Amino acid sequence: MLVTALNRTHRRPGLLTFALLLPVAFAAAPLYAQTKATSPAASAATAGSQTSPTAQQPAASKTTPPTTTTPGQPSSQEEPITTIQVQVNEVNLIFTVTDKKGRFITGLQRQNFGLLDDQRPPEAVLGFTQQTNLPLRVGIMLDTSSSIRQRFQFEQDSAIEFLLQILHLNDRAFVEGFDISTDVAQGFTNNVDLLNQGIRKLRPGGGTALYDALYKTCRDQMLDLPEPGSVRRALILVSDGDDNYSRAQESDAIKMCQRANTIVYAISTNVSPSRDKGDDVLKAISEATGGQAFYPTKIEDVALGFRNIEQELRSQYSLVYRPADFRQDGSFRTIYLQALDPRYHVRAQKGYFAPKPPQ
Repeated sequence: MLVTALNRTHRRPGLLTFALLLPVAFAAAPLYAQTKATSPAASAATAGSQTSPTAQQPAASKTTPPTTTTPGQPSSQEEPITTIQVQVNEVNLIFTVTDKKGRFITGLQRQNFGLLDDQRPPEAVLGFTQQTNLPLRVGIMLDTSSSIRQRFQFEQDSAIEFLLQILHLNDRAFVEGFDISTDVAQGFTNNVDLLNQGIRKLRPGGGTALYDALYKTCRDQMLDLPEPGSVRRALILVSDGDDNYSRAQESDAIKMCQRANTIVYAISTNVSPSRDKGDDVLKAISEATGGQAFYPTKIEDVALGFRNIEQELRSQYSLVYRPADFRQDGSFRTIYLQALDPRYHVRAQKGYFAPKPPQ
């Protein structure tokens, strides 16, 4: 059985650890199934029209043979079809495993991990795979505020090189600049030439509304993608992390990323000898969403951050499970993931929002 207790090897007060832990870039995605059923009301109406005396023509009834339908042939009288939508409460968790030196670990099995969802083991584990080619939905968010003016060309060049390397046939990406407002220079596409043109169109200038941009981008670009359980959603945020214009708070931006099941990778453009407040902001956002922040020591190394993200996106795992005691109440459900081998580090999103009850 998958949920085998391992308290003897890994004890923590109040925590049941079982064979299913993962480092994560996580996507909590309720899946949906549709079935077609004939409307009962339509069936009753059809039956009534055949038996009602007022609906029959006596003269015709003696000469008109009864209508028959051969199996596999469409009925001569179209009946209304009712589509029934059923919500299946499943979570699709995307995650990453590294060793103490930050090298990616592949080839692990589900028994190498432990998982708690809302402080409970999952009701059932439905699938565990290494996802090296899961389709990507990637957004490039370039800080175009005046504070990064002299570094902007390196950002552009690195972003273009990243897209050239990362995009495969089934992947899609968009490009956006932000200062006090957002500018989607190119929407989702697989065409690298169009993405290149979009990046080159961006121009720096103005203040910085980082939290507003992140909130709006996750809400408008990532939240309602029509592929909730089959793609990896990621934002690559290139910025110094400073915000001087947003109305939204840092916590608002993080919550919207979690609602949209989107991992945020941050590349800092602060190349000063010491970390500042903006670097801490980038770290907090990326860690809360299951991503990572990169801090190049010189601006030319921004490209190295992009290459690290590219490698990670192709070195991840996917876990599909059904949470225990799941309720569609819109509440935040915490996720705790851990590798049973202490040599491995699991990077996991902190949790997800359960869907709200159907209206």
